[in-house]
Formats: sequence, structure tokens, C-alpha cells
Amino acid sequence: MTKHTATPMEYSTSEGVFQIGSEPHLLTPGPLTTAPSTKAAMLKDWGSWDGEFKAVTAEIRSRLVAMCNGGDDYDCVLMQGSGTFSVEAALASFIPKDGKALILMNGAYGARSAKTLDYIGRDYVTLDKGDYMPPMPEEVDALLAENPDVTHVVVVHCETSSGILNPLKGISDVVHGRGLKLIVDSMSAFGAVPVEVQEIPFEALVSSANKCIEGVPGFGFILAKKTALEAAKGNSHSLSLDIHDQWIYMNNTGQWRFTPPTHTVVAFLEALRLHEAEGGVQGRLARYTENRDILVSGMRGLGFETLLEDEWLSPIITTFFSPNDPKFDFTQFYEEIKSRGFIIYPGKLTVADSFRVGCIGALDATVMRGVLKAMKDSCEHMGVINFGPPDGVR
Repeated sequence: MTKHTATPMEYSTSEGVFQIGSEPHLLTPGPLTTAPSTKAAMLKDWGSWDGEFKAVTAEIRSRLVAMCNGGDDYDCVLMQGSGTFSVEAALASFIPKDGKALILMNGAYGARSAKTLDYIGRDYVTLDKGDYMPPMPEEVDALLAENPDVTHVVVVHCETSSGILNPLKGISDVVHGRGLKLIVDSMSAFGAVPVEVQEIPFEALVSSANKCIEGVPGFGFILAKKTALEAAKGNSHSLSLDIHDQWIYMNNTGQWRFTPPTHTVVAFLEALRLHEAEGGVQGRLARYTENRDILVSGMRGLGFETLLEDEWLSPIITTFFSPNDPKFDFTQFYEEIKSRGFIIYPGKLTVADSFRVGCIGALDATVMRGVLKAMKDSCEHMGVINFGPPDGVR
């Protein structure tokens, strides 16, 4: 495993001297803690039309296609903005105006895809499993049988509002078996959970720079069949989010249509090199899995309860119920944890108060043990003694 423990670097700002590596650890689903060399890559300015920057763009695209074993049948399009920009771009570009989607929902991000289709005027039906459970392949198959006009199925690979890892392979088999097209929001899983097109022949997959490849925010990327990219011409409702137009322009010129986030792009290439040095997807999965196992075991040892059963826990982020103790206040808890060097994430459940702790980013077992101590010390300082979930949850 590649260790992200370099000698801290210092540089001057108008506010004084900043030391890379001195900031709190981010236990969030992205933005996340990045390696010192990834931060340092952003200290140089780049011309977006310069040949060297075009070479960076080309190398990133090639590396990402290789990561899903896409070969000659797939290509990669980079898209400015946060991951949600790229999801909207994919939904608008790959689902034609007369198409119909089945959206598989079990949290906030599946719901966001439905809201996006409302905005762009695409027809859809949903399978909503709430906060706790994944959409199972047999349920998907049954709903598709009831809706023979569906053309595309949209699924979130890892639903970070709960931390659940959805059964992508089984869903893909159902979709492929019915001759339909699969769009995967793998925002928080790609790069750490294997997705290869020979096993999961998706039409398009979306992720972003600041997730499991451990870059910084600023752009997303779409991996798609070249036939899908060709067929996307004229579908998009938006000039800036038109994936077909971006793809054609990148292939013809090597450049982005509009100003790219140059520093983010170059940092991402460094992050990709670190990803490769760690052992690629499998190496990253191993570290994140160890992080999760240490976290879950330690938190349960303190008395906290996870939202999900072990079967559905992802190596990306874990949701814990907030303690049913009158002295527990999440805002105070957050600040206590932060004062000890860690930043966690609020919950996004509709059924109960919760909070989330991420396992991704430049974190290792030592960091996870540190956050467990911070959790214990913070609760003791607050006087929290009852760690059970809110009444009526179980």
C-alpha cells in the first residue's frame, strides 16, 4: 500500500505560512483528504490551450478508460463542475427526449436523478426502497416487465446518504438481459469498487475527481460506449452540459470547449499516479475496507449502532444513528470531533437522526483509530452515556 505520509511542506500566503498536512482529516464522501503531492501539483499555473496541458487531459482520459477495461469500445469525457453537473449531463445526453427511465432510489442521490429528469422533461418511473434496503434485481425485473416502454435504467452504485453499496452486477444482468441501457452514478465508488465493462456493460458511468481517486473538486467524468456518445447528438437541453459536443471537441482539438479547472485537472493526474502505485482499484479497495472495518468495529464497541447490516455496508462511508441521549447534540459533537483533528458528515436520513463517517481519501488505519479516540473523548466530554438509536427506529 502506498503511504501518504510525506514530509510536510510549507508555503507562504497573505495570511502567513501554511503547512500542507496540518489541516484536519476529512472523513467525508468528498471533498476528502488528499495526499501532499496532489496538493503540491496545484502550485503551478497552466495554459488551458498549451500542448502540455492537452497531454494531461489525454492521459487522464486514457487512464480512466483503462480503469474500467473499456478498450476501444468506450471513451471518456471530462466535464467541468461538481459531480451533479456530470450526472445531469449524462441523463440529458444519453436519455433521448422520447426515452423513459427507471430510476432506482434508496436515498438522496437517486431522488436527485428523479428531480433532474423533472427539470429536463424526461419521462420516468421509480423504484423507491427508502433508506435501508437496496433495489434487488428481481424487483427491477418485475418493474421492467410492468413498464415495457422503459429504455434506460438509472442506478446509484454507492448511495452515500446511507452508505449502502447497491448490487450493481445483478441489476446490470437484468437490464442487459432485457436489451435495455444502464446509466450508473458511480460517483462515490468508481476507483475503489471494481467496475469492468465485460461484467457490467453500462451505457454510461459517471464519477468525479474528488472521490475514490482522491483528487480535488472541480470536474466530473463520464465513461460511455462510443456508440452511445455518437447517439447522444442533439439530446441535451444545455450547451454547457452537452456531452456529445464536449466529446467531439476534445477528440478534435485535445482541448475542453470552455475554460477547464486547470489546477484540479493536473492534481487529478497526480492522484491517478498514486492510485496506480497503490495497486489500482484493488489496492484502494483493500485500504478503504480496512478503514471501514476498524471504524465499524470500534464504533460498535463504543455502543453506536450502524444504520445498515454488515451485508450492505460499503467501504466508502458508514451511517451511524445518533445516540438517544438528551446530552447528545450533533452540532456540539461535530465541533468536539473537529477540535480533535477530524471532520465528519451530518446524516441525510428521512427516518432518524444520524451522522456519517467516511473511509475514503488519504486515510489509513492509524487515522481511523485516531477518530475512534476522538469519538470516545467527545462523548465523555459531552456526558453522553446512552448510545442506542432513537426510539422506534429498530
